[in-house]
Amino acid sequence: MNIYDKAHEFANYLKDCDEVVNFREASKKIKENEENKKMLNHLRSIQFKAYSEQMEKGEISAETKQELEGLGAIISMNPAIGEYVQYEYKFGLLWEDILKILNDAVGIEMDFPQNK
Repeated sequence: MNIYDKAHEFANYLKDCDEVVNFREASKKIKENEENKKMLNHLRSIQFKAYSEQMEKGEISAETKQELEGLGAIISMNPAIGEYVQYEYKFGLLWEDILKILNDAVGIEMDFPQNK
């Protein structure tokens, strides 16, 4: 069996694993409801804003923290979005683990030190 056959075998297994199935179903629920899509997009924009502030200034502004907390409270009352965020997180952990396993198997460091 060649590597491409194994990759297809893995892909077939992956598409049916709980983390992927749950994330796929939660994603469908979001796509079917325009308000949920808007709310999730708004959450993403605030998360990106918070990340950018953290990277640029070393901290998140009080205003952005307040926005995140307010939106978090609203989202916690929306089961479809809460479920989506939960399954997205679980899928992200799975994906990170898979990539780490593959990276370790290849054994090639991709972060070359820069000469100064």
